[in-house]
Amino acid sequence: MRTLEPSNHGWCEELYRQKAGELLLYGRALGLSHGEAEDVLQETFIALLALKQQPANTAGYAVRALRNRALNYKRSLWRRLTRELESKSWFEPSEQGGPGLEAALRSLRELPSEQREVIVLKIWHRHTFEEIGEILEISPNTAAGRYRYGLQKLRASVALNDYESAGIFGDADGEVRPALPIA
Repeated sequence: MRTLEPSNHGWCEELYRQKAGELLLYGRALGLSHGEAEDVLQETFIALLALKQQPANTAGYAVRALRNRALNYKRSLWRRLTRELESKSWFEPSEQGGPGLEAALRSLRELPSEQREVIVLKIWHRHTFEEIGEILEISPNTAAGRYRYGLQKLRASVALNDYESAGIFGDADGEVRPALPIA
């Protein structure tokens, strides 16, 4: 980690003392929460400290830098929320899928997170076990095992749901009826 020489960045400390409150308020005006505005302000000053030389108009530069970082933060937040909402819909029943798909998705949701994660990476993202191992920081054999055990649980769960929907185990209310007489 690089250490900064205070003598070269005294202008940044002075700028922080004079403008931090105003910049924080500006971040709030851009639609950030107080905590988000503080985070963006900190990132802005870290970037200012990384500059090789002091900008000509430090206050104007700081405002512009904070605005750019705030807008980037909001864009990344919306992208992340959109991805999360889209991925949530993978585990929600669809109107087209019918009861079989709904049961399969319910079974996938009920898997342990480690197995569900590997299955999604393998099937939807088409990663190899080697790639999954690198992503999750586990061995490829562990990834393959989680995949194999997860699929076994899915098969068993879907088969159980098929039996239940066929009425083999009786009605959903648990009532057991006597057998009909043979005519």
